[in-house]
Amino acid sequence: MANRNLSESLFKSRQKHQETSTLVKHRDPRLIAGNYSTLDGNSHGSWYRMINRLMWIWREIDPFEIEEVLCRIAMTNAQRSDDNLLDTVIGYRKGNWVFEWSHQAMLWQQRALQAEQIAEAGNFWLKAANLYSIAGYPHLKGDELSQQAVILANKAYENAARCSGYQLRKIEFKLKEGGCVTGFLHLPQQLQRPSPTILVCGSLDNLQSDYYRLFRDYLAPLGFAMLTVDMPSIGYSSRLRMTQDTCILHQQIIHQLDEIPWIDHTRIGLFGFRFGANIAVRLAYLESKRIKGVATLGAIVHEWLSSVERQQNSPSMYLDMFASRLGIYNVDEKAFRLELGCYSLKKQGLLGRRCSVPMLAGYWQNDIFSPKEESKLIAMSSMDSQLLAIPTTPVYNSFNKALREISQWLRNKVC
Repeated sequence: MANRNLSESLFKSRQKHQETSTLVKHRDPRLIAGNYSTLDGNSHGSWYRMINRLMWIWREIDPFEIEEVLCRIAMTNAQRSDDNLLDTVIGYRKGNWVFEWSHQAMLWQQRALQAEQIAEAGNFWLKAANLYSIAGYPHLKGDELSQQAVILANKAYENAARCSGYQLRKIEFKLKEGGCVTGFLHLPQQLQRPSPTILVCGSLDNLQSDYYRLFRDYLAPLGFAMLTVDMPSIGYSSRLRMTQDTCILHQQIIHQLDEIPWIDHTRIGLFGFRFGANIAVRLAYLESKRIKGVATLGAIVHEWLSSVERQQNSPSMYLDMFASRLGIYNVDEKAFRLELGCYSLKKQGLLGRRCSVPMLAGYWQNDIFSPKEESKLIAMSSMDSQLLAIPTTPVYNSFNKALREISQWLRNKVC
């Protein structure tokens, strides 16, 4: 009942909320590029957001449920900020992206509250958490409705953890600039000693709660604990901003791991997704004595950050997401591209130098954000490396197999 009241309180209509696609302003007109990326989903002219079916299904959202919600959004006649984009309905009402995904989450939340079996309730809470997370996607700074959905996602995730066979501990990490940031430490069953731990460096459009399945199905069976933290400007890290020192948040966390009794701080590995790989690889250079291995998937470390052509062919949502993380809300395209180039690890003088930390770089052929050359650059920079090509078809099975191979590689290097 308390959770249902929280939902009603957070989403109670008090004002006309600014629509997500209007939060970042561009001096030059933007094109809605039609692209497909295995790890990020589809982008085409009718949607502002990328529709990431692979990752949503991998997070155990039913494909029919996804299509049902998208249909409700597409069919509404409510006012939109852009009549050409289906997911730009203004205000918290039927057809609005946050409304429809949150409504779907509330159905699972209600089922969780009514469930008689603890395990069943846990599964329902996890579905609710994932749906609330999608409601907040792509988590742009200043999106009030999105932020409210994130609060509910975290509440549902904590409830799911209480019903699971694993332990979830909220850890407060102190920051040099003052205050703390909250991370989730996932611990394997029957923990008898400090565990080797994988610190997940997530992509810029995901909450830390989105990686539960990575822990449950891939890392926990190998004896790993998993530590997550929200990326700067998202979730529990919403007050932080991404800087050219991309790994500063995660670096401070690594320095505090020896204070956590459940973590074996001598056996730490990193797993970086998309821009999270930028953080993970940077840490490999700066903290080589503390890190036993780094795995990356679809890394963004140089090519996309430096290529005007690739940026011009990228979906508007993706560019807005980067601008939001950097704290830029009025975008001058030329200045923005120059700023993005500063985040290239090659331009920073790191990639290309030999690194003692073992690295695995996984990639998909013809990835619009992370070409093969990106992963080759990572592999060539490590004295102990592996390059992992992931077939584009069958997409789901290939993704699942890649995660198992990467998890096993981490076990061989970290444990």
